[in-house]
Amino acid sequence: MPTDRLSSTLHALADPTRRGLLARLSQGEATVNELAEPFAISLAAVSKHLKVLEKAGLITRGREAQWRPCRLEAAPLQEVSDWIESYRQFWEASTDKLAAYLKQLQKRSH
Repeated sequence: MPTDRLSSTLHALADPTRRGLLARLSQGEATVNELAEPFAISLAAVSKHLKVLEKAGLITRGREAQWRPCRLEAAPLQEVSDWIESYRQFWEASTDKLAAYLKQLQKRSH
């Protein structure tokens, strides 16, 4: 089990169902039943996915009467974005090298 927050977030994001749940929650709060609707899995399975997301700090659950709406918490996603951003310079340098190489190839063919 991941021990640091970034690893927990990446672990939670590794599953497509959990990413789908987050995408739905990006549109607003939802109950477990509402979140489960588009998935062909049991409510228990959806609850397990929600527990992983909650443990990673990606969602919180409120308490209103008899239902517990889930809410997206975006702060951990910012940490992932920051981590990925640190590799942007590498990607950009690589694409610049590729563009220069392709330009050389085009010059040689003409």
